[in-house]
Amino acid sequence: MIDLDAIRRSDLVQDPFKFFAAPGVLSAVDLAAIRADFPDIREPGIFPLSELRYGPAFERLVEALTSSDFEDAFAEKYGVDLSDKPMMITVRGQAQAKDGRIHTDSKVKLVTGLLYLNDLWDEGGGRLRLLRKPDDIDDYIAEVPPSGGTLVSFLRSDNSWHGHKPYIGERRYVMFNWMASRAALDRELGRHRFSAKIKQLNPFAWRG
Repeated sequence: MIDLDAIRRSDLVQDPFKFFAAPGVLSAVDLAAIRADFPDIREPGIFPLSELRYGPAFERLVEALTSSDFEDAFAEKYGVDLSDKPMMITVRGQAQAKDGRIHTDSKVKLVTGLLYLNDLWDEGGGRLRLLRKPDDIDDYIAEVPPSGGTLVSFLRSDNSWHGHKPYIGERRYVMFNWMASRAALDRELGRHRFSAKIKQLNPFAWRG
């Protein structure tokens, strides 16, 4: 389902941190099917797969993301061994105004990837920016519109700054992270599950 050659062909930026963007990793037919089977997410936030219901095309996407061929493509791209690193998959469907604040990912996330599942993105906000510094959203090395079928990834480091300008509304993606350990994976998933439960119990809580 995922065009691994598109990942291999993409240019790997080395400085100030390693990242790449690969548009068109999904065919138009597969993208449409995945979008139709996307989980019904109505609140902002990151949701683990265990808290979501979705259709068969989306399930096939998850299978592709967790395949050994997919892992090998990233290990080769970054020159790292991922064979003993567990993967965490989470999903976002909606964005709120506070999303996109500049940050680096936590140290337990070794490699981060985002596969966007939107229509063609023509909005000004919500475009991922890979940044040179932690305090200027306009000082970016690259800007990636979250159009459907675009995959962007980076090797986590202390200066892998990224963020986006505010956007409110539907903004769909699957995020995948190779984690430092199983314990780190369990902690992160537990945190996301707890957040998801709170939103289910009080769907207006996130608005505060």
